[in-house]
Amino acid sequence: MDGQDKERGEVVSRKSGLPVWKRMLDLGIIIFLSPGLLLLGAVVAALVKIGSPGPILFRQRRVGYRGTEFTCFKFRTMLTNAETDSHRNHTQNLIKSNIPMVKLDARKDPRLIPLGSLLRASGLDELPQLVNVLRGEMSVVGPRPCIPYEYEMYEPWQRGRFNAVPGLTGLWQVSGKNRTTFEEMVRFDIEYSERRTLWLDLKIILKTLPAIWGQYCDLRTIKQEEDGDPARALGKSLQSYHL
Repeated sequence: MDGQDKERGEVVSRKSGLPVWKRMLDLGIIIFLSPGLLLLGAVVAALVKIGSPGPILFRQRRVGYRGTEFTCFKFRTMLTNAETDSHRNHTQNLIKSNIPMVKLDARKDPRLIPLGSLLRASGLDELPQLVNVLRGEMSVVGPRPCIPYEYEMYEPWQRGRFNAVPGLTGLWQVSGKNRTTFEEMVRFDIEYSERRTLWLDLKIILKTLPAIWGQYCDLRTIKQEEDGDPARALGKSLQSYHL
């Protein structure tokens, strides 16, 4: 155990970095929700298969706990062999600037498959990452794992966000997400790694669905404004979810 773990009195796995209570919470959630998750996953898999030729799953190397790399699973939401330079450039711009972290695909993205934008906005494309949770590479709650080339752009202090095991949802995701800057995201993730408790995880989980709905509304607003229909655009004053 490191110093913080000892202060919390936590028993932490040296291999995964997960406290015992956190591992039990992850497994309990997956077991309890498994019937619905399997059905939902089958529906999403069918949409991907019908909407675009190619594999259903997308595999990508990600950086997780304390800089270790692992293979992250997602439902494929982009055309096969889609170019990645635009994402790399967009990410570099977000890291170096002080602008909100709006995703590249928040606007019309020709790389997306039919319904790909909806799957990404709702987080349904990340359901296969429950396999990563089962393998102990991720947790239900934690910072999002980044791509290796993003990791290389981080300043030393920013890599403190990797002191927590990556997750499906987290403090940043329920605290504004697309309205925050890169530096604010990093500070939320570092704060989570320092405050990590069972109660905090439960609060984040309960706030996740409302946060996803808020993100979907924000995405809808951006697309309506892009289509030149500001009268129908939703106001941008949706509540941000802070803990």
